[in-house]
Amino acid sequence: MLRHEFRPGKLVAGFFLTLAGITYAGDAGDAWDTPWFAVIPMVVGGLCLAGVVGLLTRAIRNRRDSRRTNTPPEVDQTPQPPISH
Repeated sequence: MLRHEFRPGKLVAGFFLTLAGITYAGDAGDAWDTPWFAVIPMVVGGLCLAGVVGLLTRAIRNRRDSRRTNTPPEVDQTPQPPISH
C-alpha cells in the first residue's frame, strides 16, 4: 500500500526544475554554452505544465470519488428480533 498519494504535477515540476539545474551546471562546467535567458521559458513552461497536470489529476480524482459516494450504502433490511430485558 502506498504511504502517500501520488501527485504527478509535482513530478513534472521537479523534472523541469532538475532539467534547469542540469542546464546551468553544464554551462558552469563549460560542457556547453547556455544563454542566461534560456532557462526562464523552461522553468515557466514546466511550472505551467505541472499546474495543468495537477488540475487534471484533481478533476479525475474528484470525478472518481463522486461516483463512489453517489451509490447509497446497502442497508440490512432483515427484521431484528425484539430485545427482551
